[in-house]
Parts: sequence; C-alpha cells; structure tokens
Amino acid sequence: MGYRLSKIVTRKGDYGTTHLGDKKTLLKDHPRIEALGSLDELNSAIGLVIAYKPENSDITTTLLQIQQDLFDLGGELCPPYRIIIGKKQIERIEQKIQEWNATLPPLKEFILPGGNLKSATCHLARTICRRAERRLVTLNQDEKLNEEMLRYINRLSDLLFIIARILPQETSGEEVLWET
Repeated sequence: MGYRLSKIVTRKGDYGTTHLGDKKTLLKDHPRIEALGSLDELNSAIGLVIAYKPENSDITTTLLQIQQDLFDLGGELCPPYRIIIGKKQIERIEQKIQEWNATLPPLKEFILPGGNLKSATCHLARTICRRAERRLVTLNQDEKLNEEMLRYINRLSDLLFIIARILPQETSGEEVLWET
C-alpha cells in the first residue's frame, strides 16, 4: 500500500469535487463516488454491529474479515482498478450463509427489523448493503465492473440477514414478524 493519508484537511473538496488516486477530479455525486460512499457507510454500520460484541465470536471474526474485503472492494473502484474481490471471498460468505442458516428455524413470514439492538443494527447494515449494491449496479451501467464484486455485495446482504436473525437469540429476544 503506497498511499497513506497524512493530511486530512486539504480544502480540495470545498467546491463539490474530489480526487481519486490518479488525481482525476470527479463531482462528489458521481456514481463512482456514490458507490464508494455507500461502501464506507456499510463498513461503518458493520463496525457498529461488531461494537455491540456478538456473543458468537465467529460472527465477529467474519464481520472483521468483511470489513477488510470492503476496503479491498473500494480499492477496486479506485485507480489503478486492479481486481481484488473474487470467487474465494464469495465462497467464504456462501459457506457462512449455509452453516448459519442451517441453525435457524424456517421463515414463514417476513421479518421486521428489530429483535434487539444487535439485530436491528445488523438489519441497518443489510439495508445499507442493498443501497451499496444499487450504487454499484448504476456504476456498472456506465463502465463494466468486476462481476465478482457485484456477486460479493449481493451475497453479503444475504449474510447480514442471516446474522440479524441469529443475534436476537443472544438475549432471548425474538424476531419481529410481519403480521399479514
């Protein structure tokens, strides 16, 4: 990693623009910057889930790895645009989805976000993940992205849903079901 932030206040963004690693100037609402911002929000929301200290240490370990992956994913969106996210990261998530979903009762109704603070926070991370996915899809319409990146972010929202279902069990909480 060659580039580190040493100066935080640069004043270069005061007029609605920002720079990428190649010094190219983009508006702060450019689809690439929107995607990067959504990934940053997602990473922060996952950090909040971790801060609530899930009792299952495997969840914490997995979420910490996902935070690393999200930085890699953001790196893919910045010059020199080298591919980092691939099948290995997707398979890791799919394995956790399969493992953890097998421990949960089958769903018969939609779940409302809630259950306890940990679960509600994870649902928030899941919805931010869906937004990040939409931002990546928008960017992909203009310039072709790594397809594995799109698969990864889609699987990640599924994993966050599974984790949000597990977390209420830690406090004897219950999932809040939609009443039809």
